[in-house]
Amino acid sequence: MVKRIHNIIKRLILYVHDNLSPRHFFILSSIIVGLSSGLAAIFLKYFVHSIETLVTYYSHNYEEFFLFTLFPIIGIGLTVFYIHRFLHGNFKKGSAEIVYAITKKSSVLPSSQMYTNLITSALTVGFGGSTGLESPMVSTGAAIGSNYGRVYGLSYKEKTILLACGAAAGISAAFNAPIAGVLFAVEVLLTDVSASAFIPLIIAAASGALLSKIILSEGVILSFALQQPFNYHNVPFYIALGILTGFMALYYTRTFEWIDAKIKSIRNIWVRVISGGLMLSVLLLIFPPLFGEGYETIKTLSDLHPSELAQNSLIQRFISSDYTLLIFLGCLAFLKCVAAALTIGSGGNGGSFGPSLFMGAYLGFVFARIINMLGLSYIPETNFTLVAMAGMLSGVFYAPLTAIFLIAEITGGYELMIPLMLVSAISLTVVNYFEPLSMEAKKLSNKLKSPVEDRDKTLLNRLDLTELIETNFSTIHPEATLQELVKVISNSKRNIFPVLSNEELKGLVFLDNVRNIIFKHDQYDKVFVQDLMTTPQAVIHANENLHSILKKFDETNQWNLPVVENNKYLGFVSKSSILTKYREELMRSA
Repeated sequence: MVKRIHNIIKRLILYVHDNLSPRHFFILSSIIVGLSSGLAAIFLKYFVHSIETLVTYYSHNYEEFFLFTLFPIIGIGLTVFYIHRFLHGNFKKGSAEIVYAITKKSSVLPSSQMYTNLITSALTVGFGGSTGLESPMVSTGAAIGSNYGRVYGLSYKEKTILLACGAAAGISAAFNAPIAGVLFAVEVLLTDVSASAFIPLIIAAASGALLSKIILSEGVILSFALQQPFNYHNVPFYIALGILTGFMALYYTRTFEWIDAKIKSIRNIWVRVISGGLMLSVLLLIFPPLFGEGYETIKTLSDLHPSELAQNSLIQRFISSDYTLLIFLGCLAFLKCVAAALTIGSGGNGGSFGPSLFMGAYLGFVFARIINMLGLSYIPETNFTLVAMAGMLSGVFYAPLTAIFLIAEITGGYELMIPLMLVSAISLTVVNYFEPLSMEAKKLSNKLKSPVEDRDKTLLNRLDLTELIETNFSTIHPEATLQELVKVISNSKRNIFPVLSNEELKGLVFLDNVRNIIFKHDQYDKVFVQDLMTTPQAVIHANENLHSILKKFDETNQWNLPVVENNKYLGFVSKSSILTKYREELMRSA
């Protein structure tokens, strides 16, 4: 039945494709991708929210909550089982994988990614894994856009834009924040974007937000109502908050990466699941708000009811004053990244979007409450809770515009625009001083084996070295005579001759260097190639990145360099062919 419906929809879209202009069909495609991605995000959001509501309803003290603290082990275990049993361990996640597909795979993502991220994140977070859903939503939406473009024969540029449309719609539907969805796609996924891409991005994001508005109730979406307007007298405190969120984002990055690496160093996958799951369960017993995404607890903070957050805690009876409550909330701010790293490192699926918002909210509230308790000033705790969320998001993802407009949209206005801009900019400046790349950018850089700071470098990364290797160079053995070399030269149109022994590159013979010898020497059989060859000034390795290769060309002043793999000669790469391919790539992305 499902297959029959799919075939009907496909035939209908093909009919429309044949009867619309390419531009109009592409706009229609952005709507379809936006609605599909938005629907997937809504399904995931609703499923997880229902589980969290069930937990809240059935747990009123830590004895009742104890059972639920074991749920994350089940969720992570089911996720790992699904990945190894049905996906054979081949599972990609995160925005780094999406950008890598854009850069190296012509924006093609596996069709399985349209549902695998939904299933695995629903199992992980639905059962209480302490991570976020936005990254799986982005991966799912991107896969929907990519595969739609592939099925209907769209160009690389169009596939790339539709991929970004799917991601934008996922974020938009999750928060009912279409502008933030567009900006996320531009800042995080699209390293270079032309004006023509904005219209389909906006349409897709609006489509996802519209579905979210229609289907999801207000309680499911993270939304707030501002209780106090912005007061410019509080600017010094916002500046201090920006510095704090910057250092907190740095703490998040380094702590998450360290714990994630330690957990993943456990070789046995099931030992890893149980170890990480049990540590997470202990954290949940003491700090129940770490269960799941934690967005409901952020609303509790913004409503200024922080005492409710200790309700199911094992140490609730010790939290008897405002000071002990603040310590409890501060610990939650610092431990969320630990819980997220345990969840993901032990095999779960999720992202850093939710945890960064969680940590920002708790940090902002604690900061404002301390200022008020010390009598230094009276500052609005709700406003500082919200603005700190933007600071953390900006510092973790290096996406300040996304952070600013996300909080502006979920608060229903732009009253906090000035403090949002201040805190987001300062936070990013602080963390960028210590870490030039975000976590996802570092992953991408490792995959590409090159830096990813600017557009030129990203375009170069799209080039495939194997397509640039030229193999029409005549080779010669080092023990061959000058007479044999002359014969090889006479049958070649090249002026470089690689000298090989058992396929290994021993040296190069340049025609310009031996021309005089050829015409002046009269004992061809007594001069050997090994006496005439020179050591290459540089060699290119098969897995080397284009930035390093161009640097070698510049340092040696050569226009052709040999390529080797495990000491085996493969051919030559010319500087001119790289520059030609780069210009073609530049035209494709324009």
